[in-house]
Amino acid sequence: MEHVNQQIQIYLEKPLLFLHKHLHFLDEAYVDAMVIILGYIILAKIAGLFIDKALKRLASLTQIAFDDQLIAFIHRPVVLTIMFLGPLHVAVSTHLPSPWDFIVTNTIKTMIILVWWLPTAHFIATFRFKAPHLLSERAKIGREVFLLFRNMLRILIMVAGIIAILMVWNVSLTPLFASAGIAGIAVALAAKDSLANFFGGISIFMDKSYKVGDYIILDSGERGEVVDIGIRSTRIKTRDDVLITIPNSIMANAKIINESAPVPRFRIRVPVGVAYGTDLKMVSELLVDIALKDPDVARSPRPRARIRRFGDSSIDFELLCWVNEPGLKGRVTHQLLMAIDRDFKERGVEIPFPQRDIHLRDGQLDKSGV
Repeated sequence: MEHVNQQIQIYLEKPLLFLHKHLHFLDEAYVDAMVIILGYIILAKIAGLFIDKALKRLASLTQIAFDDQLIAFIHRPVVLTIMFLGPLHVAVSTHLPSPWDFIVTNTIKTMIILVWWLPTAHFIATFRFKAPHLLSERAKIGREVFLLFRNMLRILIMVAGIIAILMVWNVSLTPLFASAGIAGIAVALAAKDSLANFFGGISIFMDKSYKVGDYIILDSGERGEVVDIGIRSTRIKTRDDVLITIPNSIMANAKIINESAPVPRFRIRVPVGVAYGTDLKMVSELLVDIALKDPDVARSPRPRARIRRFGDSSIDFELLCWVNEPGLKGRVTHQLLMAIDRDFKERGVEIPFPQRDIHLRDGQLDKSGV
């Protein structure tokens, strides 16, 4: 502070002499105070021009909107802070009598805190986070988490401002912190489950294990589409149009199969058996043709037919094909089975069923599987 005072006195030496010469009827202390305050006003004006002309121009060169909002926000508080430093400088350097030294200096410090405190709270309350992929309708938890953290930050700013003002006026904060600690423990115990669900929702949002619109399978066996992810719970609609609500604390610790990730495309497996003696190459080509004729089957990757095993009564094939989303699994499987049955009958391909032959020899009952 002493170094700053010396620099200001050097820069303002000539204006001081001028004022002393022409305003000799005023007390020298008042003239010095006026010059110091005037100097800080000039510095505030220079700082304002620097922010307007230099910083705003630099911010306009970037594609980030946040820096423009930040520059527009700090302009007024910076200018007012420099202006208030003038009276504070005068109050400290003139050694006012008690209790005016305490009252005046702390009043100015309080004004400086208010200059930053209230605009900061307003800036946070009106801040708009421009991220459509995060705040879209398909990412409700993103909007909720953003709004929640924004409100929490507003509360922290308000509490911090009150504490700063109390500290300026030398008010003891020990009873306040003790009461806040007891109240915090009581709230934490009462809202234990709610807090667990809240942090579970945060972990789901950060991990991105699933999102709205995905088809998932829970470790309990339920399968459905995620229709809502909230702060407290996740909602899943099954294929029977039944809505299942699961707390996020359970979802965060459960094994979940996401059929829509990492890509929405989903593979369908259709098992089918043919009789022994059937032309296997013809069956393989026929199954692929059946899949390609279905409009809901994806063309890439190309459908394929694979022999899986020689069964007791049939040679077991598996038709592998892809659909664009897991929601088509049931309908496409039905369409393929209908088409396989129809085309196999037209081509004379037999779909066998398990059989068992019983033979009688010498009065004995003989069972043998064929």
